[in-house]
Amino acid sequence: MSQYAHIHFAAASGESAQAALADLIDRYGQVPRYAADVIVALGGDGFMLQCLHEGTGLPVYGMNRGTVGFLMNDYVPGDLPERLEAAEEAMINPLSMKAETEDGVLHEALAINEVSLLRAGPQAAKLRISINGKVRLEELVCDGAIVSTPAGSTAYNFSAHGPILPIGSDVLALTGIASFRPRRWQGAILPSSALVRFDVLEAEKRPVMADADSRSVKPVKWVEIRSEPEIAHHILFDPGHGLEERLMREQFA
Repeated sequence: MSQYAHIHFAAASGESAQAALADLIDRYGQVPRYAADVIVALGGDGFMLQCLHEGTGLPVYGMNRGTVGFLMNDYVPGDLPERLEAAEEAMINPLSMKAETEDGVLHEALAINEVSLLRAGPQAAKLRISINGKVRLEELVCDGAIVSTPAGSTAYNFSAHGPILPIGSDVLALTGIASFRPRRWQGAILPSSALVRFDVLEAEKRPVMADADSRSVKPVKWVEIRSEPEIAHHILFDPGHGLEERLMREQFA
């Protein structure tokens, strides 16, 4: 028997995803999530992240019924059991975020792609950056900053001119968003064991929000980010189209 014989299908709310859901259930049936071996996610990257964040521990095989679909496979409804059996698995450790808001409340969240700090007012943010308890940048004047995993390095991080990180590398990308001072600051590549802390300077005048995979808190006083090696998410890809190959293609597009 296949290791993925029991499939649970999940779909985003869009029309194409819902139509694919109905078709696949008609073809293969539907197993409750608690009895499944694998989740097949129908939608875009946002829905894939949602499925991973639900924390079932099951591997997730995505089929693109959204827009970008970097984490998704092509939508082909036929031969799904064979595709699942042949799939390559990628393991991703998320980031953990701790943030204290101005009212003194501590917030915690996990992020598979990145944690972002973003200015929440008309003026640029001022951030002090510490790594493992040592101040490394006394003041960064910017629109924000990103700490990204290798899996997330082609997303917002890359749009902000951050580096693409190889899958499996034990590093994180720290990237400024529209950095104004220091003028030529290029960001940093950090070991995955690093504890990154941002302290918001002049917080009342220059409010900042923190966002972990689209889950936001604001206004924040400080944010701490680190990799979470105790948690592993498993994503399945068609052979020859895994994360490593996708990251390589992004660099030569």
